[in-house]
Amino acid sequence: MTTVPLPTATTRWRCTLCGNLTRFDVTRSSKVVEYVHLDLAGEPKVEEREVVSETIESVRCRWCNAVDRIELVDRPDAASVESAESKDS
Repeated sequence: MTTVPLPTATTRWRCTLCGNLTRFDVTRSSKVVEYVHLDLAGEPKVEEREVVSETIESVRCRWCNAVDRIELVDRPDAASVESAESKDS
């Protein structure tokens, strides 16, 4: 099983089988630390959440059901995002 990297500001996912760019089922594992506040009735409420680690286990295309056939491709506006980021630096 290959790990699929998360999309960034300049990339997005694409199914290599059917070309889908918009609909995916993502299975991920997360390790989190949460601050849970219980009210006097005992109802819990998560007030703070810190993601310690997160791994994408699989990505499935919603259009053709291909599993782990996802690649990262450049977003159409990637050049404008990169130039804006370089101006901020």
